[in-house]
Amino acid sequence: MIYETSYDSGHKPFSPDLKRGKWDKPTDYIFACFGLALKLDIFVASYWFFFDMGIFGMLPYLVYMVIYLVPIMVIHSFMGQFSSSGFISAFRLSPFFKGMGYVSVFLTIAMLIYYSIFAAVPLLFMINSFRPTLPWSCEGFKLWYNESDGRKTTCNMTISEDLTDISDNNTHFHRILFHVPSVLYFLNHFESVQGEYYTDLGQESELSWRFVSLFLLVWAMVAFIFYKFSETAKFGKFLRYMVIGTLILLLLCFGRFLFLPGALLGLKKYVTPSQEEMAMGIGSTFIMVLHAFGAGWGSVIALSSFNGFKTDIMSYSWIISFGQIFIFTMFGLVSFMLEHYYNEGIEGSFDLQVLTHWTLFLSSATALSSLGWPNLWTFIYYTMLLMAALIVITTQIFTVLQSLFDEFEILRVRKQEVTFGLIGGIAVCSFYFCTNHGITFFAALGLDAIFSHSLLHLLLLLVVLWIYGRERFQRDIEFMLGQPFASWKIFILRFIAPIILILCLVLGIFVCYMEHSYTSPIVLGISIVLVILPMMAIPGYGIYYIYRSTGSFCERFKRTCRPTDWYPVEMEHRQQYEEAVSNTDMTQQLTAVPN
Repeated sequence: MIYETSYDSGHKPFSPDLKRGKWDKPTDYIFACFGLALKLDIFVASYWFFFDMGIFGMLPYLVYMVIYLVPIMVIHSFMGQFSSSGFISAFRLSPFFKGMGYVSVFLTIAMLIYYSIFAAVPLLFMINSFRPTLPWSCEGFKLWYNESDGRKTTCNMTISEDLTDISDNNTHFHRILFHVPSVLYFLNHFESVQGEYYTDLGQESELSWRFVSLFLLVWAMVAFIFYKFSETAKFGKFLRYMVIGTLILLLLCFGRFLFLPGALLGLKKYVTPSQEEMAMGIGSTFIMVLHAFGAGWGSVIALSSFNGFKTDIMSYSWIISFGQIFIFTMFGLVSFMLEHYYNEGIEGSFDLQVLTHWTLFLSSATALSSLGWPNLWTFIYYTMLLMAALIVITTQIFTVLQSLFDEFEILRVRKQEVTFGLIGGIAVCSFYFCTNHGITFFAALGLDAIFSHSLLHLLLLLVVLWIYGRERFQRDIEFMLGQPFASWKIFILRFIAPIILILCLVLGIFVCYMEHSYTSPIVLGISIVLVILPMMAIPGYGIYYIYRSTGSFCERFKRTCRPTDWYPVEMEHRQQYEEAVSNTDMTQQLTAVPN
C-alpha cells in the first residue's frame, strides 16, 4: 500500500459518496466560479478602500493573479478534483489540518447570515417598480417625504446656492450635503437611522417588518431552488443559466447607463485614470483576489470536486480569473458612471457632496427613474442584482452541504432534512439584519474575510507545498492532468506569495479592529463566534486527531501530518495511481519536473 489508511491510525476509514454526482458539462465548474465574483458586498465596503483607480488600476490584480491567484486556485482545484471531496474531507491530504475545512463552514455561514440583505434590497425596488409613480423619483419622492426636516436632496440641488455656512465671526465652514431620494426611501423603513446612515448604538434595536417579509421571501426562493435543483447536474445547469442571464442583463444595463448625464465622463475617467488613482489599486485589488475563492474560502475546493478526474484545471483557472476580472470591471464601470451622474454638476467642488450610499444597490434607483421607461429599467436592473445574490447564496449553501455529506456518512441518508434545516437555521439568524443595527453594521462581517482568508491561504501553502511536499504535489498533478506544474510556480508559491499574504493578514487585522471598534456589539459577537473562535478548530482538531492515534507523541504527530486515505475515489483511477506511485520507474517519470 503506497498511502497510509485510517486503519493504521485507529480512525474510521473515509467512505466516499459515490452518488454525489458530477457537473452536467465541464464548463459548469467555470460558471460556478464566475458566480463567486458576484459577491458584491466588496463595493459596499469601498469606503475602506480605493476603487477610483480605473481600469488600469486593475494591473496590480493581474500581478497578483500571476503570483498567487491562479497557482493557489490550481491547488484548491487539485484538492477537490483529485479527492472528489468537499473542503473538509479533502484535508485527508494532511488530517492534522482538517480543522481548516470546519473553519470554512463557519465562515460561509457567517456570510450567509447577512448576505440576504443583497437579495432583499433588489426585491424591495422590484416590487415597488410596479407603482405608476416610482416613490424614489423626484416626483414620487414628494408624496411621502417630509421636506421640513431640512435635508437637501439631489432633486433640488442647485449650484447657485450659498456653498458655505458661515458663522458671525466668519471662522466656521460646513460642507453642504445632498441626499439621494432612493437612499432616503430605503432608510425610511428604519426610523432610527440618521441621515448620515449610521445608527446610534445607544438606541434600541428596531425591527423592520417590511424587511422581515422580504427576507422570508428570499429564503423561500432559496428553499425552492434546492427543492428543484438539489442534484449536482441540475444545480450546475441552474447556475450556468443564472450566471449567463445575469451577465446579459449586466451588459444591457451598462449600455443603458451610458445615456445618463455625466456617465461618459465617468467612463472616460475609468479608462484614463491619473497616476495617483492607479497607485491606489495596489492597496485595494488584493481584496478582489481574496473574493475569488468564495465567502468561506473553500468554495473552489468543493466546486472542483464535481469535475471529471482529468479536467484541465490549469487552463480553467486562467479562464476563471480573467472572467472574474471582467465581472469586477463591469460592476466597477457601472458604479463609476452612477457616481459621475450624481457629481456631474459639482465635480471638483469641496463645498458640495452627494451622499451616494450603496451606489450599486440604493443610489442607482433614483438614477434609473430619470431614464425613459423607468419602471421597466428599474425592474431589469434589480432583477440582475437579485439573480447575482441568489447565485452567491445558493452556491455557498451547496458547497457547505456537500462538504458535510462527504465528511459525515450519517447525513447522506437525511439530505433533505439537513438541507432545509440549514436553510431554516440561517434564515432565522438573518433576521437580526432586518434591524437598524444589523442593516448598518453588517459590512464588518464581510471585512473579516481579509484576515481569515489570508491566514487560511498561508496555512494551505504550508500544508500542500511543505508538509505534503512539492514533489508529491507535482507528481499528483502530473498523474491527474498529464502535464507538469512548473517549478517556477512552486518557487513563487513557497517564497513570494507568503510575503504578500502576510501583508494582507496584517492589513486585515488592522481593518477588522478599526471596523469592529465602531460596530454593534451583536455584530462583534457574531464575528467572534463564527470567525475568531472557529479558528481554534485548526489546532483543536489536530490535537484531537493526535489523541485518537496510537504510539509515541512524535509518531502520532508525524502520522497526523501524513496523507491518510489520499487517493482518487474512482476505482480505475485509484488502481492506476497505486501502480504509478509504487512503480519506481513510473514514479521517476512522474516526478521529473522541468527546472
